[in-house]
Amino acid sequence: MTPDTVLHFWFEESTPQQWFAKDEAFDAAIRERFGQLHRRAAQAELWQWRSSARGRLAEVIVLDQFSRNLHRDSGAAFAHDGMALALAQEAVAQGLDRQLPPEQRSFLYMPWMHSESRLLQRESVRLFTELGRAENLHFARRHAEIIERFGRYPHRNAALGRTSTPEELAFLQQPGSSF
Repeated sequence: MTPDTVLHFWFEESTPQQWFAKDEAFDAAIRERFGQLHRRAAQAELWQWRSSARGRLAEVIVLDQFSRNLHRDSGAAFAHDGMALALAQEAVAQGLDRQLPPEQRSFLYMPWMHSESRLLQRESVRLFTELGRAENLHFARRHAEIIERFGRYPHRNAALGRTSTPEELAFLQQPGSSF
């Protein structure tokens, strides 16, 4: 399997509706086609992909996005966020993000948005502001507001075995409170 296989699946075969919705058939397709690749990525076996912008992006998508599909509603969905973030940070530091079109760059920047760090959320908003895609920036700001308010994502609490505060429980009753 190559980075192009991942990128073709994500950007050509799949739709934005599939990327951001709970869809058991889409999750199953990722499990069937990319489950073994995800295991390899989680063990840092895809290091050879990191020499190009597209390879780095593909590895980040496998660790950041596919993890959420493969392990939906479980703490394992977030287990590789740190690795995806470190890979994305290195890519940006090397200027690899500038070699990607805006839609693809947005997925290289997603690990910042997924972080529960206030500092990294501020960087997420900066990156998405610079990217210039209004919808991505809207979601970056929404994510940052939640982290600023709670210091974590309340919608992850159950999956991660964390106890929700009364304020978080009230927040979770609001429409659009979880992603």
